[in-house]
Amino acid sequence: MNIHEFQAKQILGRFGAPVPKGQPAATPEEAAAAFKALGQPRAVVKAQIHAGGRGKAGGVKLLSSADEAREFAAKLLGKPLVTHQTGPQGRVVRRVYVEEASNVARELYLGLLVDRKAQAVSVIASTEGGMDIEEVAAKTPEKIITETIDPLLGISGFLGRKVAFGLGLKDKQVNQFVGLLASLYRAFLETDASLIEINPLVVTADGRVVCLDAKMSFDDNGLFRHPDIRELRDANEEDPAETEAAKYDLSYIHLDGNIGCMVNGAGLAMATMDIVKYYGAEPANFLDVGGGANAEKVSAAFRILLSDPRVKAVLINIFGGIMRCDVLAEGVVKAAREVNLSVPLVVRMEGTNVEQGKQILKDSGIKVIAAADMADAARRVVEAIS
Repeated sequence: MNIHEFQAKQILGRFGAPVPKGQPAATPEEAAAAFKALGQPRAVVKAQIHAGGRGKAGGVKLLSSADEAREFAAKLLGKPLVTHQTGPQGRVVRRVYVEEASNVARELYLGLLVDRKAQAVSVIASTEGGMDIEEVAAKTPEKIITETIDPLLGISGFLGRKVAFGLGLKDKQVNQFVGLLASLYRAFLETDASLIEINPLVVTADGRVVCLDAKMSFDDNGLFRHPDIRELRDANEEDPAETEAAKYDLSYIHLDGNIGCMVNGAGLAMATMDIVKYYGAEPANFLDVGGGANAEKVSAAFRILLSDPRVKAVLINIFGGIMRCDVLAEGVVKAAREVNLSVPLVVRMEGTNVEQGKQILKDSGIKVIAAADMADAARRVVEAIS
């Protein structure tokens, strides 16, 4: 789960990270009031969407009066902002963040993430702040500092100073950075975060180290421990199909192809996507209904697949272990009747109660293309849209 910049800064501020003062605003009038409340001669107004590149897209502006804040907020609110991460449709801006201006001397990059290779949390830092870290990695990988955090030691003074020196920090800035890094790591662990990204982390003209921007993502599996964080979810920033899938505890990710895939088990789902691509088509989604799915869950999954107008055919690939094939068939039949199925449906089933499942599909009157194995299923679904 992702949250907005202002929400991330509120969380990090509670853990002692240095963040500029600011207030969110949902109307132009609130933006003007927030500017006045800061009591500063200048402030920055930032569009709040779950995407990077807001500054380049015109979603961030330095302003010198409450009237300017009101005017700029009026231009942003209720309108789509298109960045390199949103796609051509953009994201509608529903809030802005009015923040005190900082006199920036240097821009750095700092991130904490779950490093699966190291099986620990790693610190990623760079002197190239304000840029996409992927671009830095591709063009100047030598400018990226990576340090794995020992879970028993945490952020030691040695590790913090090592990263600080690598960023070219000096004097009091080094101790500031060590304290900042420790606060971020504490926030990372105590909120079950999967990513904290500060880009840019800035050194101000008076020598302070400040989190000028902040992004946080959280492990969905840990949200049950954090109802306060769960309440920060903004459904407007998420794919509607993915939001609907979450209601039924379905693992669904929207992709760009035209073959809808329904599978039980993440490994089998990945293999199904691979074999669809091998035979020349593109999957429209990743969808794992799980091992313990019932007919209602399968029916919901089927409806979600068909809600995507780009889906030209559906491939169901099920190995019935915990999940019985007859249960799957009942759910498919129920959903197909509800949505008035109008695209080719290819089904490959093996495992528990497979004959009963096949008979349910046969007796339903629904046009089903039966497949013998995965390769046969992939061939048939690709042929169906050719």
